[in-house]
Amino acid sequence: MKPLLEMRGITKTFPGVKALDNVNLSVRDGEIHALIGENGAGKSTLMKVLSGVYPHGSYSGEIRFQDQEVAFRGIHDSEKLGIIIIHQELALVPLLSITENLFLGNEQATKGVIDWSAATVRARELLRMVGLQDSPETLITNIGVGKQQLVEIAKALSKEVKLLILDEPTASLNESDSDALLRLLLEFKARGITSILISHKLNEIAKVADRVTILRDGSTVETLDCRDEPISQDRIIKGMVGREIADRYPKRTTTPGELLLEVKGWNADHPIHAGRRVVKDVNITVRRGEVVGIAGLMGAGRTEFAMSLFGGSYGQNISGSAYLNGREIDVSTIRRAMQSGLAYATEDRKHYGLVLDNDIRHNISLANLTGVSKNGVIHHEREIEIANEYRKRLRIRCSSVFQETVNLSGGNQQKVVLSKWLFSDPQVLILDEPTRGIDVGAKYEIYTIVNQLVAEGRGVILISSEMPELLGIADRIYVMNEGAMVAEMPAAGASQEKIMEAIMSSTGRTSHSTRSREMTQ
Repeated sequence: MKPLLEMRGITKTFPGVKALDNVNLSVRDGEIHALIGENGAGKSTLMKVLSGVYPHGSYSGEIRFQDQEVAFRGIHDSEKLGIIIIHQELALVPLLSITENLFLGNEQATKGVIDWSAATVRARELLRMVGLQDSPETLITNIGVGKQQLVEIAKALSKEVKLLILDEPTASLNESDSDALLRLLLEFKARGITSILISHKLNEIAKVADRVTILRDGSTVETLDCRDEPISQDRIIKGMVGREIADRYPKRTTTPGELLLEVKGWNADHPIHAGRRVVKDVNITVRRGEVVGIAGLMGAGRTEFAMSLFGGSYGQNISGSAYLNGREIDVSTIRRAMQSGLAYATEDRKHYGLVLDNDIRHNISLANLTGVSKNGVIHHEREIEIANEYRKRLRIRCSSVFQETVNLSGGNQQKVVLSKWLFSDPQVLILDEPTRGIDVGAKYEIYTIVNQLVAEGRGVILISSEMPELLGIADRIYVMNEGAMVAEMPAAGASQEKIMEAIMSSTGRTSHSTRSREMTQ
């Protein structure tokens, strides 16, 4: 079959780093082609070269599309030929409607006047194509992440897409939304649309990919054909990391000690809509040397609970008590929560976890400046020493600790977030989706760090939307739904089916019980 796209000998260099080294990629017309590799392998960089984000002249090598050599000076050049990229961070304007976002920069206009009637009709057609039933007038801020992803895809369809590039499209989606998106890709394939899929979720690759190209350290390793015979996840992992990983989750002996953290009757309201309770009478315990998982669907209230506990960084009208080592602690502000021994690694690393324009060194020391200072003066050599220590410990791929975090891959940015909070030396570390968008090798490294923390007698609260992850590393699992804890079970006796059963059987019940309590007060 004739290739739709060929990239030959692509080399891209940043100051001090060769991000791509003679990379070759061939994508056939009408296929779903997976592009995988560890964080920092060069996947996103290669797609930014293809789409014109990195313009012709900033790299070496040749790109051929539809058997013609192309030289894109910007993203508009690639879009004119039907090459559309959807980045991991969605490029939607929250306070504009779906219609306005669909045609932003591509307005339905005649002589400079927008035809809103035509735009709305076309928007409905596009939304039907992606299976989205919301009104075109709906504001983006009022729909979930899964639906926002569909809006991005509808936007691509409005530009007569021939090659659709999706960079970690399911990283922020729950399982049902992920499955729906993958089915949509298969529908596009049936219509003759070619897709390049970047994903760390190997089960998704197995479901939809025709071929898989593996990158490692900025170079092409191999391309595997999944249509000849099924390719095992272990085979893909070996190509990604250059070695076999016998176990996805490092083994450890579970020996939880005495009670470390206890939270009683925790409540929090929505930060804007007063009276709308999002965390409802939550009780939770964590023992020394224990990993406690919190399972739940998107919107269950897990992040809201964690952030409200960590210094009231989310919500209003927060109430309840928290005890550490049997003594009540003050968690009313982030500073006091940290001084009490808590740390929270956010799920949103770009907005809340990092100062992207700062270098790795400053980001790692940010939560514990007293650890690198004396009499209020930063000891720069100590700061560099600490940063290099965590760079080595967490295997952060970078040119040096002076590299700006904005130029790191998503997985390496996440490692910087973890380094920052590890350096703050917490007794209880709350990890909110710590492996989102991270490859299997890096995940294993993070799981190993979690094991080290609990071996030291610390406690870890792990929030994850990946149930196999919870089952693989947690000792005990709470199930959260509609803002309340609805089940608790030892991980050894838990299963995905039991967790989903607890969620489904409680749906509607928690809201009803909350309303009943409010009516009797």
